[in-house]
Amino acid sequence: MSEWSEVGLSEEEYRRVTGILGRRPNSLELGLFGVMWSEHCSYKNSRPLLRRLPTAGDRVVQGPGENAGAVRVDDRHVIVFKVESHNHPSAVEPYQGAATGVGGILRDIFTMGARPIAILDSLRFGEPDHPRVRHLLAGVVAGIGGYGNSMGVPTVGGETYFEAPYGENPLVNAMCVGIADGAELARGLAGGVGNPVLVVGARTGRDGIHGASFASEQLSIHSEERRPSVQVGDPFREKVLLEATLELLQTGTVVGIQDLGAAGLTSSSCETASRAGTGIELDVLQVPRREQGMTPYEVMLSESQERMLVILQAGHEAEARRIFAKWDLEAATIGRVTGDGILRIREGERIVAEVPARALAHDAPTYEREGREPAHLREARAFDPAVLPVPADLGEVLRRLLASPNLASKEWVYRQYDHMVRLNTVIFPGADAAVLRLWGTRRGIALAIDGNGRHGHLDPRTGGAAAVAEAARNVACVGAEPVAVTNCLNFGNPEKPEIYWQLSEAVDGLAEACRALETPVTGGNVSLYNEYEGTAIYPTPVVGMVGILEDVERRCTPGFKAPGDLVALLGETGPELGGSEYLKVIHGRVAGRLPPLDLRRERAVQEVCWRGIREGLVRAAHDCSDGGLAVALCEMAFAAEGQAAGCRIVLDAPLLSAAGRLDAALFAESYSRIVVEVAPENLPALRKLAAGHGAPLRVLGEVGGDRVVLHAAGHPGALVDLGTAELRRTWREAIPCLME
Repeated sequence: MSEWSEVGLSEEEYRRVTGILGRRPNSLELGLFGVMWSEHCSYKNSRPLLRRLPTAGDRVVQGPGENAGAVRVDDRHVIVFKVESHNHPSAVEPYQGAATGVGGILRDIFTMGARPIAILDSLRFGEPDHPRVRHLLAGVVAGIGGYGNSMGVPTVGGETYFEAPYGENPLVNAMCVGIADGAELARGLAGGVGNPVLVVGARTGRDGIHGASFASEQLSIHSEERRPSVQVGDPFREKVLLEATLELLQTGTVVGIQDLGAAGLTSSSCETASRAGTGIELDVLQVPRREQGMTPYEVMLSESQERMLVILQAGHEAEARRIFAKWDLEAATIGRVTGDGILRIREGERIVAEVPARALAHDAPTYEREGREPAHLREARAFDPAVLPVPADLGEVLRRLLASPNLASKEWVYRQYDHMVRLNTVIFPGADAAVLRLWGTRRGIALAIDGNGRHGHLDPRTGGAAAVAEAARNVACVGAEPVAVTNCLNFGNPEKPEIYWQLSEAVDGLAEACRALETPVTGGNVSLYNEYEGTAIYPTPVVGMVGILEDVERRCTPGFKAPGDLVALLGETGPELGGSEYLKVIHGRVAGRLPPLDLRRERAVQEVCWRGIREGLVRAAHDCSDGGLAVALCEMAFAAEGQAAGCRIVLDAPLLSAAGRLDAALFAESYSRIVVEVAPENLPALRKLAAGHGAPLRVLGEVGGDRVVLHAAGHPGALVDLGTAELRRTWREAIPCLME
């Protein structure tokens, strides 16, 4: 193996390095380029595509390029948020992989000077019968809970899905949200020639070396050998690091600060210098270590957790050491800012590496590859679900769907997370979106994270747009106006034309939806090479959405509220079974065309929903998506206040005609639909609001009883007539049974 391929570079990239340096790099310099030019750090295959995303908006305070994005709530408060992946580490060491994923995203938030207030996660595993699913699911959930709970940051929402392509390559995406004073946001800049550079927090060890490179490889049967590349987390040390960092930032002496995440000291030093147009000189002998005999290579590439790089105003080192000592942490001066643009690494008096900081951080080559639509899509899209028979027992179909792990209650997952710590959470996990109060104001913050890999597989452009639409719709369902997005793009090997096409199409879909819904992208993460033995995961764009409630007391939950209230549907149902859970579970097919997504209608439906909640017209609301209308109605019944409630629904002739067949009317996953509960006296006002926005509104039935009863106009008897308690038991027990 050549010296460049050992660090993940191509021969052409190696030649580019020698051209930059004007000489051959030594082993340390080559290692620096290897990690910084990896896909994980450089985004060399995705950067040209990401430029298509809208990133500006009236509320945007910080867009892509910093540790996290930020949007303004009011004249004082700023929401700081970001989502990142820890997929490969979680595949080989699920507990630490997930735990350190949470630790890393937390540091991205408090590095900006924001106090973290919430964690959300998006998880995907193989089918329930896969031999590793229970091991991976148990380890990942324990890792998320173990780190977040110990940090005192609530995990308030998320999603968990099971699909065959994630069997050996699970997805573990973690989102963190914090609150900061907008005037005091910190940034990652190595400014001021002569200013001291400190490393603070934990000592440096050998764990996580080449973690960034590992994240930029395909998984294989040999991936277990990369277990040493997985970092080891200590949430209790991170908790005191958080407090010490926020205290130091309050002194006003911090010029720049950055998390030591992927690529450790290498990335933090060259990125802060490159942003500021400066250089940094470091002495690795001054870096506190927890292991003997570490080489400069190991020190610079270690990804030991719970560490920060801090650039201070000269003369304030003693104050920083005092603050960190109070929290039983170290703060060591390891270098200084220079004016020559060079990252210079010393081992005492000996220079061991000299590399232009910008060349490492921002001048990696980028690739605009040729994409090609996968051949399987033509056959998949050609499949017409109309050739399938409509099952005779639609009640049994509903039972089976509610028992599907993709639709079943995820209580087994979120009950392991502390979602009440700090007492901000006012809508808990299990609802469409989480809501937290913003102390000192009447406002609230709504948070959701969504994606659908199966939809991305069948149509990546529509799947990308639909991820944005669903995340925004979920935020609207609790009464919040969607305002901004962070995303995590999980794909296979972009060097394959089919995968690059998927990535390009998905980005276009994301961009289109974000523009239409006016929810700019403030940052995120790209995770490529998610493959096992050459087989890729479903293309899975995951979207984290932030929304704002002007009055948190006007929040809305999905459960039915009062017998006699009307149940109505915002939006329309079409003959759209392609890509649905029904088609997969009942007919064993992942095929068909996805529903069309009309983004103007999507925005209208969402706005009617959140405005209707704000005006007191809507008592309950729930996104109608996975599983279709019948499942959404059941979920509203299960979430009823006090105890499970029932409903009596009649699908009228126009709805049936639009759906085309009974199973589509009940289980189609048409986009842009929300089921709402409205008091009879408020129906005229809600109709007027819907008409003013051009959003279809249809009354379906009413709340009442203890059964879910679904009729269809012109059909004798009930299509479904089942006890709510029985259905709820089926829905709640599916995941616990899987884990037993």
